[in-house]
Amino acid sequence: MENQTGTVVTFIIYLAIMLAIGVWVYRHTATLSDFVLGGRKLNSPTAALSANASDMSSWLLMGLPGAAYLSGLAAGWIGVGLAVGLYLSWLIVAARLRTYTEITTDVGTGRPADALTISAFFEHRFEDRTALLRTASAVVIIVFYCVYVSSMLVAAGVLFDQLFGIAAPTAMTIGVLAIVSYTFLGGFLAVSYTDVLQGILMWFALLVVPVTAMVSLGGAGSTIEQISDQAAGLLGAATEVSFSDGSWSSVGTLGAVAIISSLAWGFGYFGQPHILARFMGIRSAAAVPLARRISVTWSATAMAFAVAVGLVGIAYYADSPLGGDGEQETVFIALVQDLLPSWLAGILLAAILAAIMSTADSQLLVASSSLTEDIYRARIDRDAPPMRLVWIGRATVIGVAVVAYLLALQGGTVLELVANAWAGFGASFGPVILLALYWRRFNWAGALAGLLGGALTVLIWPRIDTEGGLFDIGLYEMVPAVIVSFLLAAIVNFAGPTPSQTVRDDFAKAVDMAKPKPRTPSADRP
Repeated sequence: MENQTGTVVTFIIYLAIMLAIGVWVYRHTATLSDFVLGGRKLNSPTAALSANASDMSSWLLMGLPGAAYLSGLAAGWIGVGLAVGLYLSWLIVAARLRTYTEITTDVGTGRPADALTISAFFEHRFEDRTALLRTASAVVIIVFYCVYVSSMLVAAGVLFDQLFGIAAPTAMTIGVLAIVSYTFLGGFLAVSYTDVLQGILMWFALLVVPVTAMVSLGGAGSTIEQISDQAAGLLGAATEVSFSDGSWSSVGTLGAVAIISSLAWGFGYFGQPHILARFMGIRSAAAVPLARRISVTWSATAMAFAVAVGLVGIAYYADSPLGGDGEQETVFIALVQDLLPSWLAGILLAAILAAIMSTADSQLLVASSSLTEDIYRARIDRDAPPMRLVWIGRATVIGVAVVAYLLALQGGTVLELVANAWAGFGASFGPVILLALYWRRFNWAGALAGLLGGALTVLIWPRIDTEGGLFDIGLYEMVPAVIVSFLLAAIVNFAGPTPSQTVRDDFAKAVDMAKPKPRTPSADRP
């Protein structure tokens, strides 16, 4: 694309809008609850689109299309697993978590805790007076979010390098400054409102690109034929395809391990703190059903479009396939540059920046919240004034961003980094969240064992499941880590203390409050 003026102008306008939202929300941020959960007043559409935008990240526009470009339709198994996992998380977690985090009894004061973070919820839900569970969960959040945010900065480096020839470190610096600026100012509401705009932009971009490419290739039928010409198995959902030296080849039937590993991504939704925060921040349990419908519809269609981007890329670049380390993850960028005029390309490529920013801002905020709420206020100054906590939260946003920036400079592909962080949260928090919400007698000892067991397995498994290692099966670390987490939680739970009557009463109250109530006109109103 020779004329980049339209793209540059679009990016500048986009970043200015994001910053303006942060400045506007800044005036409405007076307490830590405002900064961390927006005062629990998100309506259904905002909660749904914000959850989706913060969830999908650059993986949706780079990682998933890149996987489909290399492997064909078989890459869609990840999307199937994610769609099912997202639906179930809204169905069985959202309402109970929303009510439970607000009404559970504070372990220190005996009053309703109104827990602002997952770590705080764990401490009060399990009446943990040792502080071990809250501290351990906060550490897990900070560690894996540094990895997760670094993946977003790597994506920013790829984007700016591909578009403008800007070196990766410089591009990452631009990205981190933009993300930190409005997150620092506006907190949760700024993140949520910007996520809505970013989610709409991402969905629109993923629809336009494959449709435009198919038209240029002569229509859907011609596109399918051209994809099949490269390798018959590319359009087979159960066919394993190999890509080497610019060509594809079918190598057999996709194995059970590969399918299980892909579907296992869906379990991650039960333990992602930045998504659980949307469940906690929605205005009421009554607003959950509409949010679920919006969220699942957006997610399922967006992932289908993303797979389509990778597939049409196979046909479009048949004569000069994308190769090299990680280059397949630029297929969306390449198609936009080659198919569309500068001004429209700028709008669609801003969708990648939107994906990067919408996820990184949410993750920075959750990591900052853990440092502020679970370490500073809980362990250093419980009576700190509200605005001091807000400013400490803002300072820790910068601190986490700096660590993530340093990690991003070490390199790695977007998909690899996202996969590891996603598994880390899914396996450490997912089982504990589900058991906390559905097992009345689940205690803090079982929760701590499950949390640490899942996190450690995610860190260890990739190092032993390698060629020549203890295992050599290629199983996604989510699977063994979730199994270990559930087993340790159940076993250790029987050796732990019996939950008190207060804990059991809170459980019963949360379950009752989360039950579907007769719908009122205001429950889902934007």
